[in-house]
Amino acid sequence: MLWVLALHMMALLFWAAGLLYLPLLLVASGARQSELVKIQRPHDSVARFVFTHIATPAALLAILSGTAVFLVNNTVEFWLILKLTAVTALVILHVLAGLLVQNAEDTESAPLMRTYRVFGVVLCLVMVAIVWIVLAKPTVPEILPWGL
Repeated sequence: MLWVLALHMMALLFWAAGLLYLPLLLVASGARQSELVKIQRPHDSVARFVFTHIATPAALLAILSGTAVFLVNNTVEFWLILKLTAVTALVILHVLAGLLVQNAEDTESAPLMRTYRVFGVVLCLVMVAIVWIVLAKPTVPEILPWGL
């Protein structure tokens, strides 16, 4: 059981690192848009490699191993539901990262520098929220009419 939790944490680290590195790669690739740098095959970018070969497999492994931890521990608590909600937001951001990579590779579109920066900030906020939820393990507030 402990090895599944360790696998989950390692996969989360790779997923987070890959997603946090993507906005930096996209800003850097947008800054070098010049006539001297002509990419022969635009779909061979480093951002696409990081997204498809590091972040996405790590995301799948993190979700699968997290599901295994959940099933083995049989945990159903308020903090877990909060965490799963935040992880859902992270999955949505992962999909948006793929769309940003695809947009960055499009030669006709202008780089979305402000969007890349906002994406990076929102990504950091969601990741900090997930870490806080896991470490603090908040309980059900008294104002809620239902309990878990």
